[in-house]
Amino acid sequence: MENTVFKPLFDLDTSNGDGDELFKKEVLNDYYICCVSREASIIARKEVLTGKGKFGITGDGKELAQVALAKAIKKGDWRAGYYRDQTLLFALGEATIEEYFAQLYADPNNDPFSAGRQMMTHFASELVDKDGSWTDHLSQFNSSADVSCTAGQMGRAVGLALASKKYRDIESLPMEGFSDAGNEVVICTIGDGSTSEGVFWESVNASCVKAIPIAFCVWDDGYAISVPTKYQTTKGSISRAMEGLLIEADDGTGMRIYVAKAWDYAGLCDMFAAGIQKIRTTQVPALFHVQEATQPLGHSTSGSHERYKPGSRILWEREMDCILAFEAWIVHNEIAGIDALRDIRSQAKSYARSCRKKAWNQYIKPVLQERERLKKILLARLDICPPLRTHLEHLTQLINPVLSEMVAIAKNAYYDLVPTNSDAARELEDYLKAKSDQFQENYGTNLYTQGYGAAINVPVVQPEYEGDCPVLNGYEVLNRYFDHAFGHYPKLLAFGEDVGRLGDVNQGMMGMQEKYGENRVFDAGLREWTIIGQAIGLAMRGLRPIAEIQYIDYLVYGMAPLTDDLATLSYRTNGIQKAPAIIRTRGHRLEGIWHTGTPKGMLLHSLRGIYILVPRDMVQAAGMYATMLQSMDPCLIIECLNGYRFKERMPSNMGTYTVPIGQPEVLRSGNDVTVVTYGACVRIASKAIEVLERQGISVELIDVQTLIPFDLTDLIFESLKKTNRILFLDEDVPGGATAYMMQEVVEERGGFDYLEISARTLTAKAHRSPYGSDGDYYAKPNVEDVVEEINSMMHESDPARFPLISIS
Repeated sequence: MENTVFKPLFDLDTSNGDGDELFKKEVLNDYYICCVSREASIIARKEVLTGKGKFGITGDGKELAQVALAKAIKKGDWRAGYYRDQTLLFALGEATIEEYFAQLYADPNNDPFSAGRQMMTHFASELVDKDGSWTDHLSQFNSSADVSCTAGQMGRAVGLALASKKYRDIESLPMEGFSDAGNEVVICTIGDGSTSEGVFWESVNASCVKAIPIAFCVWDDGYAISVPTKYQTTKGSISRAMEGLLIEADDGTGMRIYVAKAWDYAGLCDMFAAGIQKIRTTQVPALFHVQEATQPLGHSTSGSHERYKPGSRILWEREMDCILAFEAWIVHNEIAGIDALRDIRSQAKSYARSCRKKAWNQYIKPVLQERERLKKILLARLDICPPLRTHLEHLTQLINPVLSEMVAIAKNAYYDLVPTNSDAARELEDYLKAKSDQFQENYGTNLYTQGYGAAINVPVVQPEYEGDCPVLNGYEVLNRYFDHAFGHYPKLLAFGEDVGRLGDVNQGMMGMQEKYGENRVFDAGLREWTIIGQAIGLAMRGLRPIAEIQYIDYLVYGMAPLTDDLATLSYRTNGIQKAPAIIRTRGHRLEGIWHTGTPKGMLLHSLRGIYILVPRDMVQAAGMYATMLQSMDPCLIIECLNGYRFKERMPSNMGTYTVPIGQPEVLRSGNDVTVVTYGACVRIASKAIEVLERQGISVELIDVQTLIPFDLTDLIFESLKKTNRILFLDEDVPGGATAYMMQEVVEERGGFDYLEISARTLTAKAHRSPYGSDGDYYAKPNVEDVVEEINSMMHESDPARFPLISIS
């Protein structure tokens, strides 16, 4: 049953001729959608409890508010929601019931939102096609990919809405397929319990400050799992708690606040229709507080809400169920009678059940075929290997089998078969290899961009030094690059703390706001989470943001959206969504505990899915920006905090040369020891090598340039084959990035076989770097530390020739 186009609500007390019939048809269609969604929730819970699904989390109790909301949404609008929004997606036609169940079954072939990678009710629209090109965002309702983290959608919502403002305010901005002059509204849904998260308040404040078109829709069912609102929210009401943000005049800052009951169909329709249209025309955000929602099936399949809700509350929820209230309203207004509604509900149940059956059959049929195939392989070898009978019985007894169970059985059968008859095991070996390839395709792809738009495929253009190339301060080199980039890329934006008027604290963006305007180069408040969120949302809508976090030490405030949202976006959508955001920051050594950050281990372990680039100077940094602006991959670029005043010769082809991603560079050739490092430590190592050279030690110095991806060319491995000794050097804590690099070279690439002595690491101390030069010298690797460590390595190889000089 298709949803009709929304028409304004008619006054039922007034005769409207054909309008009344259209209205009645629309109301009954909404009722049907609510019933289908509720039945889907009930069935989903049963599927989990009977073992067909792993986990169930549904949108029951929120149906009526969401069909009302759907009427106010137009194609081109965006959703940044959470896992209770199924009815909204059904009403918009952006999700089918079959797809809903396919995701419950983790069906990689029929779940269009995540290809079996996300749990149910985690939706995503196709923003990028199979060729890697942007789709037409104006021809669809756009759902940015959901995350499970409470309030994790908030920062992204700010960025999505800010994109509308940019498309509206920047006349020269190309917007074909992305925006209709910035008229798109962002629907940001959230549960009442999650409004206690700090990012909710940060995002709401940022939206009011920026004056962006965003509708914050709060589904308030009185609980955050078992914790009631009185322990969550001041005054027991999120709308009352936010009254200080109320806009006081049409030309003022702030937001509008609307309140309606989750069971009041007419009130909900009027609220959303008027409120969202107001957002669309005024660009002022609004809060829609939907009160008295219920949760008939409880929070999830993890347990019953009867464990923590008092009996009176359970009874109230049954009486105030939004669908029952909708039925009563329909009957009272003589739109349909009880019998007609009963028929609609029966149709809804039948439809939901048939969709479940179809989705299950689509999922289980190929699985059962795989089981039969494996049975035949085992049966054919039963005579030569009797222990296979146990595996065969196990295979036959599987209820609702999954592929991994069969692979585990096949592997154990293979273990028994190989010693008996290796030839007979060959077919089983081929089977397992095929399944391994299938798992890789289903679950191991699209962590990064593959094919078109991949950063690793950007053509390499070497820097050129023709004629009289000026020698500049590092920040001036970056400044020249950014000037070129803003002139070349009309969709390029830059923002962050002190980025606008000041031109960033180290002057790399100096003059950019004055030249290219405040709409493209602008300041942000002290709100790292939503700075990252802005970058994600802007990038998802086709813009090219450079979001600055002033120091890497403060990146921790923005780690949640980086690790949970940006890093996982391509993977969790199987490549149908991208956010090619550039996160710019600065780190390594300078002064004090919070201005000498090098937490690379934390970043490496948290940000798989984001390229991590660590330029040694600003010429290299400029080339990395040039590379990433030609790609569809997100990245983190960490500039050297103490490098902005170092003199560098600027290439004559500034803005066009690129630095290849995943390719280290040999800065100095040598034969005795390979030193692998990056960033600020490159200068430390270079100075140490000059000292070591006087001692007759030949060092090969390699700058890894990018930690992710790491040495796709095996250059470091080849160097180790030559020198047979290797030192990994950086400023992270022990066991941080040096351990990562060592594992990559020694274990993954096979470097262990070429070591004459054990691989070494030289890092900072485990504690933070104290303030002042003495503290820095002690806590971070210095020139003398490098000299003594390499001397120790050579002493181990040839004590007579290289006497130990270390006094520590």
